[in-house]
Amino acid sequence: MPPVLSMPEPICLIENVDGNTLVFNKDAEKILSEISQPVVVIAIVGKYRTGKSYLMNKLAGKRTGFALGSSIQSKTKGIWMWCVPHPQNPGQTLILLDTEGLGDVEKGDCKNDAWIFSLAVLLSSAFVFNSLGTIDQQSMEQLHYVTELTKLIKLKSSPEKKDESGEYKRIFPSFTWCVRDFTLLLEKDGKPITEDEYLMTSLEMKKGTDKKAKDYNLPRECILHFFHTHKCFVFDRPASKKKLRVLEELEESELEEEFVEQATRFYSYMIAESRVKTLAGGFEVTGRMLAVLAESYVKAIQSGTVPCMENAVLALSQIENTGALQDALSKYEREMDNHVLRFPTETQQEFLNLHMEREKEAIKVFLGRSLNDKDQEYQHKLKKLIDNKMNEYSTKNETASRDFCRKLLRQLSLTMEDDILAGKYSIPGGHKLYLMEKLKVMEAYNVTPGKGIKALEVMQEYVSEKKDVEAAVIQADNTLTEKERQLAEERAQAENAERERAIMEQNNRNLQQRMDDQNRSFEQHKEMLMDKMEQERKMMMQQNELLIAQKLKEQEVMMNGGFQDKMNALQQEINSLRSQNSSKKRRCIVM
Repeated sequence: MPPVLSMPEPICLIENVDGNTLVFNKDAEKILSEISQPVVVIAIVGKYRTGKSYLMNKLAGKRTGFALGSSIQSKTKGIWMWCVPHPQNPGQTLILLDTEGLGDVEKGDCKNDAWIFSLAVLLSSAFVFNSLGTIDQQSMEQLHYVTELTKLIKLKSSPEKKDESGEYKRIFPSFTWCVRDFTLLLEKDGKPITEDEYLMTSLEMKKGTDKKAKDYNLPRECILHFFHTHKCFVFDRPASKKKLRVLEELEESELEEEFVEQATRFYSYMIAESRVKTLAGGFEVTGRMLAVLAESYVKAIQSGTVPCMENAVLALSQIENTGALQDALSKYEREMDNHVLRFPTETQQEFLNLHMEREKEAIKVFLGRSLNDKDQEYQHKLKKLIDNKMNEYSTKNETASRDFCRKLLRQLSLTMEDDILAGKYSIPGGHKLYLMEKLKVMEAYNVTPGKGIKALEVMQEYVSEKKDVEAAVIQADNTLTEKERQLAEERAQAENAERERAIMEQNNRNLQQRMDDQNRSFEQHKEMLMDKMEQERKMMMQQNELLIAQKLKEQEVMMNGGFQDKMNALQQEINSLRSQNSSKKRRCIVM
């Protein structure tokens, strides 16, 4: 089970130093790196002092946390983060990102506003835009940053000539517009409309190709085109102007009843509907992964370049695959170490079965974390490392078998050793006595369980060590004729040859079992990889189906507005997505 998250207050994630330098906070990185759960990331952006922080505190289930209104000081500029357990989904972490107010005249240089806006889009799975009054042209102009997103965010490191803006909807967050201090009636042509209908009406585009029409349409088209879902909430003024100064100190009973109801609906929707942050293809992002992405984006901005999602995911893949490799190998070692004290196994097949079970668990760990493992590079490395570790544990198993068998023989032959020293067998008839005691030792040895795979070899070593002793006993026994002495030696040689043959046969069986195990291991890696690739194929197809549905809605808006060229462009995107889904077939993996 992951550790219970404990973050009593927000922390700065990305600091905006003097309004012109963005810095990734290492303390925030440490917090994120400890979150192995998938994350739901809600970011809020808007003009300064529009009540953004109140909504984010509401989502955190707190009255205080993110600084409100005029209490924001210069040191709190940038993007602030609050990680809390998801109130509905125990297997997820909710990450709230509160951004500094856009267009704040007090901070002077506002050139980083566009970067903060784009970072909020890049990092979130649910994007909230907060404004005052109504959705009008002035509020649209506050959203001019959305028209610059294709300049501020690159999908590919080497962009193709074709327009890729349609792909932004795949990776960008949902869009929710919160309109504060709303005083109008929700009506259109004298008929009541919903908040969502109000938003979609406000996003309707004007016909025309002149500059005025283009300027009017551009932010609306970008909102429709870039974000996959669109939601709207309107809020009454929460309290009197005097009370607004101490809003975080007020009880809900002191706020306007309609505002409380509106805020509750906003909370319920955002918590229930905001998705886990994903990458293209549906890969779920953990807190640890989000930290890597955030650092990658900020470094790109610091270097004067545009954040590139492909480069960020490539860097993330290397880190995650290396971590997946280490996690999987550690899992294998831990599980095998748990069995070392129970070594030796009775047979090699028992050891190989144990190895296969532990390897399967390790592969599962690896595939659960690995990301875009091109040509299965890291999985190949994992197999080699596990094979090496398996050889080490095989050696330990053999050593445990030898140690057990040698100790057992020492214990079983104590009487015989004492009799040898006492000269008990150096008498007439001594050879017969020696053979009887030797047979007694060997029979007791053979029926003792737990000797492991080196039982035959250790017995052969033991008999070889006693070869000279037995020869001396034969020579000392004057009751034996020369012929009987010769037969005794020949019998001893035959028994020795039989043991050598048995050892050779066992070694050949072990070798064949090792080869069969390698084939089983190969098939196990292949089968589990194929299962993961099939899951990824289905995830991509599901994501494509969602995109098709969203683009069909966007196409309907363009059709109603009479924008035939844009409708045709969307149709091409829809056809391309359908073509992708129809061509996605399971492919054979060569390991």
